[in-house]
Amino acid sequence: MPQLKFKGITINEVCKISENLVNRLAEIIDCPRDYFILECVNSQFVFDGKITSCYPIVEVFWFDRGQDIQDKSAEEITRQILELGKSECEVVFYPLSEKNYYENGKHY
Repeated sequence: MPQLKFKGITINEVCKISENLVNRLAEIIDCPRDYFILECVNSQFVFDGKITSCYPIVEVFWFDRGQDIQDKSAEEITRQILELGKSECEVVFYPLSEKNYYENGKHY
């Protein structure tokens, strides 16, 4: 269950990197490909009273896998976003607690 939420990037851009990104992250994290959820969030950004664009932000919701795996995952996500021609990218991790995560009514 790593869930990646993409903001400031189009769904077509996410589609371009989705297969390779999941393949690489599955290797880094050591989990099956079908555990991943990729979501494109349709966000509107505002600055100084005007609608504006924003650099890509990727929020990762997952069970903590340690700093080394998190660092490698952030590097891979950033690398693939930058290869789309973006000039910058932010990645934010939200660790989930197994006791607070339920699947079909049962927690992990």
